[in-house]
Amino acid sequence: MRSLQFAEGEFYHLYNRGVDKRVVFTNKDEYRRFMAYLYLLNDQNTVRVTEAVRSIDLLEAKPREQDTDPLVALGAYCLMPNHFHLYVTPLVEGGISRFMHRLQTAYTMYFNENHERSGSLFQGTFKAQHVDRDEYAKYLFSYIHLNPAKLADPKWKEFGSRDLKRLRAAVVAYPYSSLHEYLTRRFVITDPTKFPDYFSDAKAFDDHIDFWLTFRDEGETTLKAKPRGLALRAGGKHTARNT
Repeated sequence: MRSLQFAEGEFYHLYNRGVDKRVVFTNKDEYRRFMAYLYLLNDQNTVRVTEAVRSIDLLEAKPREQDTDPLVALGAYCLMPNHFHLYVTPLVEGGISRFMHRLQTAYTMYFNENHERSGSLFQGTFKAQHVDRDEYAKYLFSYIHLNPAKLADPKWKEFGSRDLKRLRAAVVAYPYSSLHEYLTRRFVITDPTKFPDYFSDAKAFDDHIDFWLTFRDEGETTLKAKPRGLALRAGGKHTARNT
């Protein structure tokens, strides 16, 4: 049984990696299939995935909230070769569990069929962390979107990038994260309206990414330490917290 109980109005960082750290996205079609599932399976109604995914064009798709009853709101996502990150809040009771079960099951079936394998693809169900502080909630947007920096420079966090301009360009150009939605302000898979309004426009988000690219990993240690600060509450409201 999972010790963390998901609650509507709260925020969670969800992630998982391939079993035995195996690569789970081996080509662009597999990345795009998982992204299509992020869009299609986030629905309280039954979805005929096989038919829908063949016709889906995420470049032309409508924003999630316009035509469905979503299970969760996605604030950010990033797919890496052997793992994925999602930043979500449930919109209905049991929404996270239902959505993640659908997502991992559908993608595992697709991957196994294509690679003529059987069995689990991911390490268990999925991992989850409750995001209960404002500082950490805001940081997660950058942490998730900066994951592709490791592909361009695996040691950029440890030593700092020798070419920050090149590293930033690689992160912005990476096609398998929600960064492009924030920079273009065209939200299809993500729905930032269900999260605190940290970034009023594309430039504010752009500046936030630049800040964390230079600040590197010192911030993650600091933000996980739970000092005095603001606690994140339902609806994106913040209350003073003394710990």
